[in-house]
Amino acid sequence: MLLCGFKNFKCGNAALIEVIVKTKNYFLFLLAIFLIAIIFSACSAKAQSNPASGMEKLFSDAGLRLLSQKVTPRDFSLPLVSEELDDEVKRLTALNGKVVFLNFWATWCGPCRDEMPSMEVLYNRYKDRGFEILAVNCMEGKEDVISFMKDNGFSFPVALDLDGKVGSSYGIQAIPTTFIIDREGKIIVRLVGSINWNTEKMYAAMESLLNS
Repeated sequence: MLLCGFKNFKCGNAALIEVIVKTKNYFLFLLAIFLIAIIFSACSAKAQSNPASGMEKLFSDAGLRLLSQKVTPRDFSLPLVSEELDDEVKRLTALNGKVVFLNFWATWCGPCRDEMPSMEVLYNRYKDRGFEILAVNCMEGKEDVISFMKDNGFSFPVALDLDGKVGSSYGIQAIPTTFIIDREGKIIVRLVGSINWNTEKMYAAMESLLNS
């Protein structure tokens, strides 16, 4: 079997070359070289066009690292913060098929407050393209959270983890912590700490994920 790359060709096909040379079948030898060159070019092109590797670079450029292996998130149901609707509950698996930005935060957390304006920009930019934010507030009261959201003009969905059980199940030890979940319902990014989500490089990374 012909392999990609000169090194593999040299090692894996040495016997074939020896036979060809001994029989002085130079036409077959040249044909073999030609075929190997074609296969090598095809392998190189495939590696360069691999969507996964391209997405990894885009996320890296944006300051995020893709997990080496996708992780299935723990499902949960939490009440949403809403002045209009009481007792509305959001289930994580109900968002399958969307790119989900799952963020754990609190109103007293300075880094959380710092990144939220850029989260709002990201939400408004992509919410009509299958992108959803679910900002899980950690153990604060409904009225305090509603007041905070209203005062800052944030419109993305917020859920209340009143007893901290969901945060505990996700291993949250510091906030903000953000998980990005792809359309297949798998976690591909885990970020502890705040970041500016309102950058061109971040847009490029999100575009690649939304289009994948």
